[in-house]
Amino acid sequence: MITPSFIPGLELSRRFYLEVVRPLLDGVVPGMPHSAARLGSGSEVLGFDTARSADHEWGPRLQVFLPQQDVTRHGTRITALLSERLPKTFSGYPTHFAATGEPGIGVMRTTDGPVHHRVEVTDLSTWFTAHLGFDPGEDITLTDWLAAPTQRLAEVTAGAVFHDGLGHLVPARAALDWYPHDLWLYLLACQWQRISQEEAFVGRCGEVGDELGSSVVAARLVRDLMRLCLLMDRRYPPYSKWIGSAFARTPQAPTL
Repeated sequence: MITPSFIPGLELSRRFYLEVVRPLLDGVVPGMPHSAARLGSGSEVLGFDTARSADHEWGPRLQVFLPQQDVTRHGTRITALLSERLPKTFSGYPTHFAATGEPGIGVMRTTDGPVHHRVEVTDLSTWFTAHLGFDPGEDITLTDWLAAPTQRLAEVTAGAVFHDGLGHLVPARAALDWYPHDLWLYLLACQWQRISQEEAFVGRCGEVGDELGSSVVAARLVRDLMRLCLLMDRRYPPYSKWIGSAFARTPQAPTL
């Protein structure tokens, strides 16, 4: 099998929606109101994907959002229709995701049968509540903000919206764009407090000849300072694999 030229995942999913998924949706209910996006987990959502990302849970995939009543009425039929009618490959990449044995993980493989695709058909409230624990279409409480991991907030505010026919997806993402001002200041203060609690330990370890311990504490402090810079720059810090990549995009990174 010839390996196709790498296409960033967001662009691959955008083309997949416009060229394949949307025409199939119109075949179920012509003009059915919907929104479509690529949000959630995955390196491509944050813009950090490379050819290596294709080894798991990467490929032509997206979310299709319908009104809740249409999910009940048409959701199962749309999912089945896509399984039967999606092309086996798109832009050189298989559309079938085979299980790896690890829960929730799939890799792209070709298939002769129905396609086990990654086109998620759901409604906005259900998807956001499953991902964040609350619906940003309603009032967002202080508890909602504090309980939401920054990785999850990054996953729902990054990515790309391909179509917002429902008119609710773009406003929901805008409501999550960044913390309320007073909460932002509180989180900055908390991050400074974390740094202050261990700042002296680098030298203290060195005083007793523990260079290994000093290096471990210093590395932890550097990570916390990187998170602080991201918070100062109004960017949700991602989890450990991508924090360096995210930090490198901040204005402070070249100098620091």
